[in-house]
Amino acid sequence: MSTKTISPYLQGPFAPIDTEYTSFDLDVTGNLPPELDGRYLRNGPNPIAETDPANYHWFLGDGMVHGIRLRDGRAEWYRNRWVRSRNVSNVLGEEAKPGERHSDMDTANTNVIGHAGRTYAIVEAGARPVELSEELETICHTDLSGGLPHGYTAHPKRDPRTGELHAISYWWGRPDVVEYTVIDSAGAVTKRVDVPVPGGPMIHDCSITERYVVVYDLPVAFDVDAAMGGARFPYTWQPGRAARVGLLPRDGAVAELRWFEVEPCYVFHPLNAWDDGDRVVLDVVRHPKIFDVDRLGPNEGPPMLWRWTVDCSSGKVTEEQLDDQSLEFPRVDERRVGLPHRFGWGTAFGPPDGEAGLSHPIGLVRYDTRTGAREVVDFGPGRLPGELVFVPRSADAAEDDGWYMTIVSDLASGRGELVVLDAGAPGEGPVARVHLPTRVPMGFHGNWVPTGS
Repeated sequence: MSTKTISPYLQGPFAPIDTEYTSFDLDVTGNLPPELDGRYLRNGPNPIAETDPANYHWFLGDGMVHGIRLRDGRAEWYRNRWVRSRNVSNVLGEEAKPGERHSDMDTANTNVIGHAGRTYAIVEAGARPVELSEELETICHTDLSGGLPHGYTAHPKRDPRTGELHAISYWWGRPDVVEYTVIDSAGAVTKRVDVPVPGGPMIHDCSITERYVVVYDLPVAFDVDAAMGGARFPYTWQPGRAARVGLLPRDGAVAELRWFEVEPCYVFHPLNAWDDGDRVVLDVVRHPKIFDVDRLGPNEGPPMLWRWTVDCSSGKVTEEQLDDQSLEFPRVDERRVGLPHRFGWGTAFGPPDGEAGLSHPIGLVRYDTRTGAREVVDFGPGRLPGELVFVPRSADAAEDDGWYMTIVSDLASGRGELVVLDAGAPGEGPVARVHLPTRVPMGFHGNWVPTGS
């Protein structure tokens, strides 16, 4: 089959792998810090049997979670496992995993988190979390004891003060509302509120501050015509739709929600948000538009870091571009979520290349809000990093006292590595590289899950 008839998200560094590995005592170049005791986990699409390769959408591939277990300066194991949707179980000839599904989509391919001693693969748009074992085997699809009747999201925000998960979720079957949910530190849903947001918007992520949960209602929404025409992912750019952000008081009523207009764009991932007197500051990675011409992936203009300052007194939003470096997967120290931070970072992307004009990741970009400095760390030719996660050296360590970790795909060797950088000096190169037995396709999100959490 000619490569021109295959989606670019099935080729090159995106191409799926076809084996589940279990490898022990992994080779390490350098020295793993002995303080690292836990699992680095990463989720992403890895279609097991794609029936329509020309129209494959990157967001719809079967989920595969990759994990590396670190302890006592050793890399004890690597595992990769398909998240058992009905499709995956059917292809593998297995019984379907237990748990009532909410919608036809039961693929959890976007993020993987640890919470209340459990591991969950998660996705947006109506599917429920999938509980995984310590070794990444699928246990069940879960609605958390009835607390999530309409599915969940790929991006809950954990309040570092309370340990609660705050989330905004959507589903095409309820086009005029989104759900605000709170899951407590023990794993129980303690709050679920319908928020009126008409028109079926695609809301990938949210933000929290000490006072608010932030709702991003932007011009990508469910497209009935696209759905009737057979589109597998019927969310498209809506040029006539307003772009706005909503501030919903975390302890208030839905009637207190306030909307503030911004220029049309799309935000998959905010970097962080915080309160500043009568203002709320939102640092976001802003895409000029998505799913307008290219309907198979987010490939329409470079995403860049912007700051939106919402003035609650005047009702105005000041919009400021902070940098011209293309980036995605923005993060801050998890202990600073919803609070002012010193360091923010993301995965830096190079210019578009190849026939499909896709941008590939090149390294780390980090911002120091105290000094105003920007640092870009290039990982080298043909070395493609994913999302970078920070692990502090200790509970009270500074925001640059610890390590950044990411899975890097090395195109020359055809294998992946877990790369560990000193957060105090990321430009000095890795302190350790854990060599994996396989290539890891370009994917989405991951997290560090400490032992016992």
